[in-house]
Amino acid sequence: MNSVYKIIELVGTSTESWEKAAAQAIATASKSLRDLRIAEVVQLDMQLEENKIICYRTKIKVSFKYEGAD
Repeated sequence: MNSVYKIIELVGTSTESWEKAAAQAIATASKSLRDLRIAEVVQLDMQLEENKIICYRTKIKVSFKYEGAD
């Protein structure tokens, strides 16, 4: 059986950590996407305000099984 997977990019945010930012992205995506397979962290950055970190941002690529019309 052959399968096709689609890959999308997501950015999760957290005031606590990059890990929690990634988890937030997956939690939100899982509400509307089915059969998530792989998540790859592609970028970490932070939002700063007055020289202080106010937000951690994690960009991830997520793959899921593509269920297009046959």
